[in-house]
Amino acid sequence: MTDVVIRRATLDDVPAIIAMLADDPLGATRETPDDLTPYRRAFEAIDSDPNQLLVVADRNDEVIGTLQLTIIPGLSRQGATRALVEAVRVAASARGTGLGTTLMEWSIEEARARGCSMIQLTSDKTRTDAHRFYIDRLGFTNSHEGFKLAL
Repeated sequence: MTDVVIRRATLDDVPAIIAMLADDPLGATRETPDDLTPYRRAFEAIDSDPNQLLVVADRNDEVIGTLQLTIIPGLSRQGATRALVEAVRVAASARGTGLGTTLMEWSIEEARARGCSMIQLTSDKTRTDAHRFYIDRLGFTNSHEGFKLAL
């Protein structure tokens, strides 16, 4: 993946990011790419927060991947700072090329550079291929159960 640049997302990248979020069975039920207004507002909030980093993988001026890295200062574990990875997506045209590994390895190194002692993520229970990828390829452990409450 030497031809890919991972960079901070810009407002102009929002349509491509939302298209990737919507391009799977789960995302298709949650995302509405026809109205980008709420996504642009969310981008502004993310971009203005120093503990948030929304990035894209760019190849030849085409956005082919994305993820959001959140830095979380905390008191537990002797004041450890954690990194949280969210919304990892690879465009259909780039799946199977190793881009997911490249994005995740980048996020791990970025978390280290920002002083994090741990990186964590959640993945929908139905994404069993992704679970194997995180555990077998990247060395994550399936150490916790996650819970959500819609508000």
